[in-house]
Amino acid sequence: MTKTKLLLCATGVALACAGAQGARADPLGIPAMGASLSADPNPTNVDAGPFGKIYVTGAVSGLALTQDHAAFGDVDTRADISNAELFVQKTDGPVQFFLQVGAYSLPSLGTPYFKASQITRDTYGVAPQAFLKFVPSASFNIIVGKLPTLIGAESTFTFENLNIERGLLWNQEPAVSRGVQGSYSKGPLTVSVSLNDGFYSNRYNWVSGLVSYAFTPRDSLTLVGGGNFDHSSQSSFATPIAQNNGEIFNAIFTHNAGPLTIIPYFQYTRVPATPSAGIVHQASTTGGAILAKYSVTPKFNVVVRGEYISSTGKNVLGAPSLLYGAGSQAWSLTVTPTYQFKVFFLRAELSYTRIESATPGFAFGPFGQADSQTRGLIETGVLF
Repeated sequence: MTKTKLLLCATGVALACAGAQGARADPLGIPAMGASLSADPNPTNVDAGPFGKIYVTGAVSGLALTQDHAAFGDVDTRADISNAELFVQKTDGPVQFFLQVGAYSLPSLGTPYFKASQITRDTYGVAPQAFLKFVPSASFNIIVGKLPTLIGAESTFTFENLNIERGLLWNQEPAVSRGVQGSYSKGPLTVSVSLNDGFYSNRYNWVSGLVSYAFTPRDSLTLVGGGNFDHSSQSSFATPIAQNNGEIFNAIFTHNAGPLTIIPYFQYTRVPATPSAGIVHQASTTGGAILAKYSVTPKFNVVVRGEYISSTGKNVLGAPSLLYGAGSQAWSLTVTPTYQFKVFFLRAELSYTRIESATPGFAFGPFGQADSQTRGLIETGVLF
């Protein structure tokens, strides 16, 4: 696909389709919260004189994890910080801002667990999200800085999500990007377009777009597309070279019916042959997930997530491995009961991940030979 075609495609997705985000109505809106945990309904604020009201909130939490078939360099059991973060923001006026500072871990299914100290250092730093927001009208805004991605049904940090761990599909998606984003909303319609650096590559060669539409107060659809229009050989812990040179599409449906929330979710990714980046053969993934939350009481809910993802490609030199070797598949099942009382929360999680057709050495265990992994987690903390 040529640069011009990809730019037109991503922009067209954002301007011509209809979808809906189905976001939770928390007091501040940022950080974005899933449906299982709630932000403090009375966020702390200070009067900054001519600058107006400044909100200061935060998330402090820790987790304990146990697993079988730990990868080489990982351990079977550990405890760690999952969030130690402050959020400072101004939410009114023509010029607003958001700043997130602190430490965090990013546990996800099917990957080794890395400590918060390493993740913070090697991914997005002690200020993982920070941006200015210009609001010329009630329906239009522009944000510039380190931005949360438009892509995917799961957010970056544990407290934002229905589950403690992000899923297999999330592993294919960018999490934080540097760039600029414009958003328009009117009634049930929201449209966003962003020029950014994709998987945090520091190369501004990605365009992504989102369109959401709420058909009813209960039902919404979100369509998201994005991709690289100028290929790069940039690679780091936060920047997987194959995915950063690829394209991605999501279709996300959200249904709310009283205590029940259901989110079916489709994902397709494609990495074209890019010899300049060392990618000689193309590869792709196709995946789907269903996330469901049921509120047993106002304080207690249970979340279930099921996923399946498959990959294509060739096991030859220069071919990218997007999962566990070319042509591999994986599925997972996760259950997360959650209790929250005011700002305090406690949740447990049990997950099972199964790999099929893995390349030897690319699966679980110290030698990459195990085809399944079971994990148990507990996370507790406060959202203030």
